[in-house]
Amino acid sequence: MPYTPKIGDPIDALDTPSMIVDLDKMESNMHKLFSKFLPTGINIRPHLKTTKSAAIAKKLVAAGAKGGCVAKLSEAEVMCELGFTDLLITCEVVGKVKVARLVELFRKHRGIRIVVDSLTGAGAIEEALAASGIDGNIDTLVDLDVGLHRTGVQPGEPALALAKFVGESKHLNLIGVQGYEGHLQHVHGDEERKRLCLESMAILTQTADAFRAAGHKIDVVTTGGTGTADFCVTVPGITEIQPGSFVFMDTDYRNAIGAHYEQSLTILSTVLSTQGPSIITIDAGLKSLTTDSGLAECKTQGYTYGVLGDEHGSLAWDGGNEALKLSVGDRVEMVPSHIDPTVNLFDWYYAYRNGVVEEIWRVDSRGMVQ
Repeated sequence: MPYTPKIGDPIDALDTPSMIVDLDKMESNMHKLFSKFLPTGINIRPHLKTTKSAAIAKKLVAAGAKGGCVAKLSEAEVMCELGFTDLLITCEVVGKVKVARLVELFRKHRGIRIVVDSLTGAGAIEEALAASGIDGNIDTLVDLDVGLHRTGVQPGEPALALAKFVGESKHLNLIGVQGYEGHLQHVHGDEERKRLCLESMAILTQTADAFRAAGHKIDVVTTGGTGTADFCVTVPGITEIQPGSFVFMDTDYRNAIGAHYEQSLTILSTVLSTQGPSIITIDAGLKSLTTDSGLAECKTQGYTYGVLGDEHGSLAWDGGNEALKLSVGDRVEMVPSHIDPTVNLFDWYYAYRNGVVEEIWRVDSRGMVQ
């Protein structure tokens, strides 16, 4: 019989490495965020590049979210096919092939929104939509550089010129402005992160006001992530935030913002080999735990993780602490350092409560990088 985990199985019956989610902790994270931000009247549009799951997206909407964000067009294609269509694609759609795909997606799903940061990019989408014969125009936001220097048009005249072009287009409907302060999400120290965030928010809201003064109807001013949402919602003029990692969390966010949210996702791993009196090998290496934000940590404190290659990692501990001793066949849970790319390494979530698998979700948009 092929290996087929089922709802109702104990998590001890799962093979490893497996990506497991503590439902109590995940639901607590969602409750904390929505109960804090919904009363502000600002829309919460969670970024689904973290979870990559239509099932979780629907849970977020049930909790009060207004649609969702995706990073890439391919993610939007997958989510729309699964019935989740109120989406903002937060990265620019550029290139002949990708623009043609966008046109076809818009033909079937009119609820998608896009961002543009150049006359060239906006013009190519305008031309493609004009040639498509599709009635209606696509909701479009100007993507503004508020300090990340990754994408976004520069504030001032460049932004105004782009807004003018979009506003005068026949197939693009200018609805707002996006400014993502991604460079601030992991700044340590609440006061410093707040100070820098408010500087970025000033650039964003002043640009939105400049657009309105130029005659544009700006309804959406969208920004923010898990590390800055608390500050963004206090700024007059912000209408929407895009937190994503709060659902699961990781060590990088925990180190920056503290334990505001619980670490609900871990990678279940098995001890394969004993390599000394206080060091063992587990079956979770680079194919299970990413290292771009540092090394993962064991959920049980006292261990130091090391990478031993694609399939293997190590856990070392103080040999004098007998309580930490691990043996071949023991299981451990590893906490990812960066949740988004770690999720992208797995096909399935096994969501459990009280040690029993209660739900199984596919990682729907795994590998959707185009």
